[in-house]
Amino acid sequence: MDPRREWFETDYYAVLGVSPDTSGKEITKAYRKLARKHHPDSSDGDEARFKQLSAAYDVIGDADKRTAYDEARRLGPAGFGPRTGGFASGPGGFSVRVEDLGDVGGLFGHLFGNGRGRGGPLPIRGHDLETRVGISFRDAVFGAVTEVAVPDSSGGGIRNVKVRIPAGVDDGGRIRLAGKGSPGSGGGPNGDLFVLVDVAPDADFGRDDRNLTVSVPITFPEAVLGADVKVLDFDGNSVTLRIPPGTPSGKTFRVRGRGIATRRGTGDLLVSVEIVVPTKLSSAEQAAIEALGDVTDFEGGTSRRQRNAAPEPATLADAPGATT
Repeated sequence: MDPRREWFETDYYAVLGVSPDTSGKEITKAYRKLARKHHPDSSDGDEARFKQLSAAYDVIGDADKRTAYDEARRLGPAGFGPRTGGFASGPGGFSVRVEDLGDVGGLFGHLFGNGRGRGGPLPIRGHDLETRVGISFRDAVFGAVTEVAVPDSSGGGIRNVKVRIPAGVDDGGRIRLAGKGSPGSGGGPNGDLFVLVDVAPDADFGRDDRNLTVSVPITFPEAVLGADVKVLDFDGNSVTLRIPPGTPSGKTFRVRGRGIATRRGTGDLLVSVEIVVPTKLSSAEQAAIEALGDVTDFEGGTSRRQRNAAPEPATLADAPGATT
């Protein structure tokens, strides 16, 4: 179908599931949601539907084209005369000269050709494409260069596109490659390529924005008495972490400047300590733990002093708020 005639016969707002008074931002949001769902590479992919969505967004997603489209729809389903400089209906219909439309006519002339022998194919922007790429946690931290395969609409095959992964990219991040989508027609620009990033988890490290997180084990004596513990950062460099006496399990310490370096700044390394409880003890360890238990003023949630001074424990039925 002639793209110009398609404007009069297709409700692009209905295609994207939005109303004619929807803002440009919401139109973009609706298009991206539907494009992800119907992309040929997705589980629910529908290539025909995806092309229909892209064609609709190419028009009403562009402010100038949307203005011309809305005016064309308002004028009615007229055919576009090949050299009349206006719209012409069939026999007994009406004709409108582009020159008589004022500013909107100038916009039509710009989009369609002014009709004085210079008219030609409508410049149509190429479709945006979307694909996914899986990368390692390390590549997400330091950045990398990789390639993705996308359909080559001009040749009907597949083409490889180089993608530069920025340092610090998040799982689910979206990278836009301008002009790397489908080629335009009639002198129109190429579409864009959007690459969705899937980051594999790391065995030891996690992340919190620009901060790296890691958990390290310490012994009970180290937690009680305090100690200097060696910790490896993500680069494998050793960092000395000073554990103060009386450190509880789960306490988090911050090592500044050892996180993810991005253009927005460098994060920190967040180290959480976990007290290791041994499951097998030697006889000497067993004796030491028992001796500690004998002198420790703590039993079952209350101190020994509290337990000795406490009255007889209430039965379940006597306890405040208890039910039977």
